[in-house]
Order: sequence, then structure tokens, then C-alpha cells
Amino acid sequence: MIVWINGAFGAGKTTTARELIELIPNSTLFDPEVIGGALNHLLPPKHLTEVGDFQDLPIWRRLVIDTAAALLAELGGTLVVPMTLLRQEYRDEIFGGLAARRITVQHVLLAPAETILRERIAGREIPPDLPDGEIRVRQWSYDHIEPYRAALASWLTADAHPVDNSDLTPYETAARIAEAVGSGTVPVCDIVQTPEPTAETLASGVLLFDEQDRVLLVDPTYKAGWEFPGGVVERGEAPARAGMREVAEETGIHLDDVPRLLVVDWERPSPPGYGGLRLLYDGGRLDSAEAERVLLPGPELRDWRFVTEEEAADLLPPVRYERLRWALRARERGAALYLEAGVPRP
Repeated sequence: MIVWINGAFGAGKTTTARELIELIPNSTLFDPEVIGGALNHLLPPKHLTEVGDFQDLPIWRRLVIDTAAALLAELGGTLVVPMTLLRQEYRDEIFGGLAARRITVQHVLLAPAETILRERIAGREIPPDLPDGEIRVRQWSYDHIEPYRAALASWLTADAHPVDNSDLTPYETAARIAEAVGSGTVPVCDIVQTPEPTAETLASGVLLFDEQDRVLLVDPTYKAGWEFPGGVVERGEAPARAGMREVAEETGIHLDDVPRLLVVDWERPSPPGYGGLRLLYDGGRLDSAEAERVLLPGPELRDWRFVTEEEAADLLPPVRYERLRWALRARERGAALYLEAGVPRP
């Protein structure tokens, strides 16, 4: 399993983690900062300057997942990970990727009072060989206090087990975490476990429309980007029925009629993904009463909304948007289309 220590920059995550591995038997420290340092040598400088934070790089998030999984496969036991995660979608992507590998995460939040946090940032040791380090590192920490406040107000305290370490030493903080983890006070994160594919997959999505002909999109917790209701077709399952099943599981809407096929799209392999066939169906129009009954059961979805085609362009990854665009044209024409990577073919 993983004990993930979250908190604002300067909250004491790394020093606490070093103490914690002495208190949890067979535990190992993994600091994802090393992934960011490695990317400095792996990615072109121009690519790095286009982002303000390593966490905004999909490759960083993917490597954190893969490295954590590889360390646990090699060493077993418990991995202690000190890393600030203030964006819920990044937390969901990383924890969801770990859940897909059947790795459980216990999420702890170090939450000192803000006055204490600012004092610690001011007194933080900066490596002497770091150019402009004192200015840059301290300012970086101060600049992230406001995003930390926003995360606290929206999702972070409800998701993680808080530990107020305002008046605690790193050892005392670690002892409190070890006790909470050992007693089960820190619950395992409730996030969907979607096994990663090992070969090409067949997936069915269903388009549902409101009375204004806007299409329903959902925001999964276990992967980045918005999506259509749907999922992978199980062995021996009819694709259209799989779409109906997924709609019911994700939104609570039970379709009476088998939906009409709009698009068959071949998605090319793109490592680490295997690609496969993606089907989109027309699930019909929901009246206002049905639309109001849309639910988000369990931990699988974070949000949903009805959007216009133009609004969908800002939410969906490019290939999914092209799939939607051609599905809407097929719906208008009353004839299904065959696509390859979002491009219609004869």
C-alpha cells in the first residue's frame, strides 16, 4: 500500500516521511520530486518552459504511477510518498492509476495553521548552490498558499485524513500518522479500480441529450479529461447492452430501448494505451424530469454536465471530440459512420 502525505509547501511532508519510514515496518520513502529532476534531463528545454509546474506534465503523473508500482513490485511493503497535490483531477488521475494496479492509498494531510506554515517557509533551508534559490523557492511556496486554501475549501479535507502538526515535531507527527494508519483511522481512498488493459479493447459510449439537444458529458475520477457515459465491453457482452449497463451504473439512468449505433471508431495504439474499437450510440433525449434525476453513484465520477458541441471542444481530448463531432453528424443524417482515429473512412 501507499501512505501519501499531502499538504502545502512547507508543511513538513518530507521530514515527516523520513521519520515515518522508521515507524512503519518494511516501508520505503519515494519522493516524486526525483521524477521532476529527471525530466530536466529528459525533456527538451523548450517543452519544460511551456509549463509552470512539473505536475502539469502528463509524463510526470504517469511516471509517478509507474515508479511507485515498480518500487512496490520490487520491494513490497509500504511506500511513503510526500508530495503536494492541490488539483483534484491530478489526485484522481494518480490515485486512480494506482488503484488500477490494485495498490491502495491512505491519504494523509498535514495541516498546520497558516501562521505556522508561513514561519516554516521563512525559515526553510535553501541549498546554497541553487541559483536565486532563496527568492525562488520561498516565493514558490508563498504563491501556492492560496491554491492550498482553495483545495481545503473544496475537496481536500473531505478526501484526506488531517493531522494538525502546528505544535508537533516531525517525529511526533510521524508517530501520530503511524498510529492512525495502523489503527485504520486513515481509510483507504474510495476510488474506482479500473484494471489497465493488456490488449486492444472494445468500449461503448452512449450520447444522451437534454431538451435543448445538448449532450451529456461526465468527468471520471480515474482518468484525465471528460468523457461520454460508457465503458469497456465485458467478455460475452453485447456492445449496445454494455453501453446501457454503464449508463445505469454511472448516472442512475436506465434506458428502456437499445440505443442506435452512430459511430465505430478505431483508436490507434498509443503507448502505454493499446487502442481498440470505440462505439458511440444514440441514447435519445431526456426530458427535464429525467435530466434532474442524473446521479453520480460511488467514487467513479466527479461531475457531469450537458454541453453544446462548441463547449465540448474545450472539455474533451481532441480524438474524443472528433468522435463526438462525427457522431452528431451521423445522428443528423440517420446513418452510422466508420472512423479511424476520428477521421471518417469509406
